[in-house]
Amino acid sequence: MIKGIAKSALDLILNLGKSSHPQEFVGLLSAEEGIISDVLFLSGTVSSHESALLRLDQLPFGMGVVGSAHSHPSGSNLPSRADLGLFSKVGNYNLIVCYPYGAKDWACYSSKGELLELKVLDVEPKGTSDEQEELIRDLTEAGLLEPDDLTDQDE
Repeated sequence: MIKGIAKSALDLILNLGKSSHPQEFVGLLSAEEGIISDVLFLSGTVSSHESALLRLDQLPFGMGVVGSAHSHPSGSNLPSRADLGLFSKVGNYNLIVCYPYGAKDWACYSSKGELLELKVLDVEPKGTSDEQEELIRDLTEAGLLEPDDLTDQDE
């Protein structure tokens, strides 16, 4: 049972949307102890300003995926037909963040495309600070995150 999403995970997803703009980004969500806390990226993912294609065949076994997260540079967080196809394959918690990527510019949908209420929880991430720093470094090196993007989304 999913209780909600960690605020730090939602902030990361919003920042990824902002730093990827005008391209889409896509990742998978995993949870620990009922809290969505991690975004997973798969090799072979292709993105453009119109879509992001996820290679689900690259997903390692046992990753505990509960859904997906991706961006819509258009400013709409409504799912497309392609989004609904993805949702049906990856889990019951699928986030769409949209331009301008502020604290309220997101929505969560079920595997059937139904709008879900997902609580944002102010909890400490389970990973160590070393693991978090390594993730930030990897995302920055991959061009998915700018150091200036690591700001709080409460604006």
